[in-house]
Amino acid sequence: MPLIRSSPCKVNLLLNILGRRPDGFHDLETLFHPVPLCDELTFETESEPGVQFTCDHPELPTDRSNLVVRAAEQFLAEAQWTGQGVRIHLTKRIPLAAGLGGGSSNAAQTLVGMNDLLGRPLGIDRLDRLAATLGSDVNFFLQDQPARATGRGEQVEPIAAFEALRGRGMILYHPGFGISTAWAYRELAQYSEALNGRPGRVEALERALRSGDLAEAGRHFYNSLEAPALHKYPILKVYQSFFREHGAWAALMSGSGSTTFALFPDVLMAQAAVAPFEAHFGEEGWMQVVRL
Repeated sequence: MPLIRSSPCKVNLLLNILGRRPDGFHDLETLFHPVPLCDELTFETESEPGVQFTCDHPELPTDRSNLVVRAAEQFLAEAQWTGQGVRIHLTKRIPLAAGLGGGSSNAAQTLVGMNDLLGRPLGIDRLDRLAATLGSDVNFFLQDQPARATGRGEQVEPIAAFEALRGRGMILYHPGFGISTAWAYRELAQYSEALNGRPGRVEALERALRSGDLAEAGRHFYNSLEAPALHKYPILKVYQSFFREHGAWAALMSGSGSTTFALFPDVLMAQAAVAPFEAHFGEEGWMQVVRL
């Protein structure tokens, strides 16, 4: 019987770059929040050895350049698995190059799904180590809580859910073009203040959210990568302003973009902003309203 796992996305409520490291990565502090919008991964054992991977999205590669394949192969190597092969199918609902962590989530859920399918040969510590080799956001998706992360994003500390966000409405809008994560980080060199951020921003946002003062919390949302992204794509700033004018108390680019997320007091207010947005900007792009 196939094993099916949901693969959720995330937003960065805050992403603060603290400088470039000697190894070429960047130190950062970020506040991840899970979003109940998911891809779907289906796992089956296969008589042929190795990994067979398919996807319903025509633009997504299915060779070793895909994190799902790399995660599955690394899992088999780590588990020293010599038995049956595995067939994996990805049903893609999260847009590509969106800043929502879809690929990282797929990789994490591949590790967890493979572990379940093959009788759990690896413990969580070994899965966590594997996740860190696959990408900076992958470790976050091994669990389902909000989390603060440091290092290059792989040092994840789950935290209690924010009561101030429970039941709130969120709009996610992807304009139909992606932003390369590598490009965004490379361009940071031109923005000294964004490249070398002030530490402590995550703690300030957490305190504001725990206080329940949404207006105060809205002032603490921050993303260093907006510096290059909004310079090249100023329309993203226009989207944010529009959402704020229509009731959002916070609007920000998630991760390296290009998705904008906007937080509203409730789902009805978020839904009410959709029609005027589409009337103003058109119906192209991808938009979802979710309840946190």
